[in-house]
Amino acid sequence: MTESEQLLTRVAANARNTRPWGWTSLPEPVDAPTLARAEAALGFRLPPLLADLYLRIGDGGFGPEYGLLPLLDSPPAGEPAAVVQYLANRKSGRKDPDWPWPEGVLPISHWGCAMYACVDCHSPQATVLLFEPNAHDSDHAWFVDAPTLTDWLRAWVDGAGWYEETNEELEMAPWTEFHIRTAPPVQAS
Repeated sequence: MTESEQLLTRVAANARNTRPWGWTSLPEPVDAPTLARAEAALGFRLPPLLADLYLRIGDGGFGPEYGLLPLLDSPPAGEPAAVVQYLANRKSGRKDPDWPWPEGVLPISHWGCAMYACVDCHSPQATVLLFEPNAHDSDHAWFVDAPTLTDWLRAWVDGAGWYEETNEELEMAPWTEFHIRTAPPVQAS
């Protein structure tokens, strides 16, 4: 069994045995046409591991704290689905240049208080970012939660994430690519 398969097996076991706040049951996984519709709406593909989570484990409803957002449909707690939230954030960022939302950064889990765990779908390693706007401006609201989605999932199944009571003192580095990823395209003269 590959390392990725072993991780998916551990995540699936946790998903079956724990319910995040607001979820009464684990939703069925999405099918391939739903994934294709989501990727078409986003304009980019999901990283393979993220796609596997939705295709093989469930359409949200598992993971740390409030759990993964569903891909296209609203979860029971009433938060928007990942695709809907991403599109709304991109639109809002165009209207308010002080709060741009980076292209390809998909919110996957809501932490409450407008905080989101997001996957950088344009990075080869699927970096997981924390968007934490509450005490900051947009320049200082983005942090690297985990260098890879694999690391983020391992932290959850191992109980080693920053959100665990025993790990509240863990520090996250700022996401240095924020300005590069939100800069307006250069116009040819």
